[in-house]
Amino acid sequence: MIYILMGVSGSGKTTVGQLLANRLQCEFNDADEFHSAANKDKMHAGIPLTDEDRWPWLAAMRAAIDAARAERRPHVFTCSALRQVYRDRLTPPDGGVTFIYMKGDAETIGGRLSVRTDHFFNPALLQSQFQTLEEPRNALVLDIRRTPQQLVQDILDSCPPVC
Repeated sequence: MIYILMGVSGSGKTTVGQLLANRLQCEFNDADEFHSAANKDKMHAGIPLTDEDRWPWLAAMRAAIDAARAERRPHVFTCSALRQVYRDRLTPPDGGVTFIYMKGDAETIGGRLSVRTDHFFNPALLQSQFQTLEEPRNALVLDIRRTPQQLVQDILDSCPPVC
């Protein structure tokens, strides 16, 4: 099973994803690992990425997803995956990917971003992420106001590794 925790920056994808991977004793990859230096520089400068910026990033993620599926073990990824077309590019033709939408409001997430100091993402981009966001039709939806531990348990209760 491949899990992809998705949502806007600051929604808790990495925190919950790492905890989930620890519980499953599986590998974890954050989408930031697949961004080019140019993409990171743009986001740090407060410049939204274009689809042309995103296609190579999503292709690199998809290659990692395909490799993880070939190992036939659970694997946890995080990715904003804000639009359906991005989620489609991450999903193999035969499925095998569960999207987990870390849903929260701009006020809650903005508060989180305002105290985050160790990330290249410019909080000024949050509004553009919400404008780009197409809420997923087929995803497990989690309320980010719950604790990370509760969210991990929600994931495991809703879709254990054998689903």
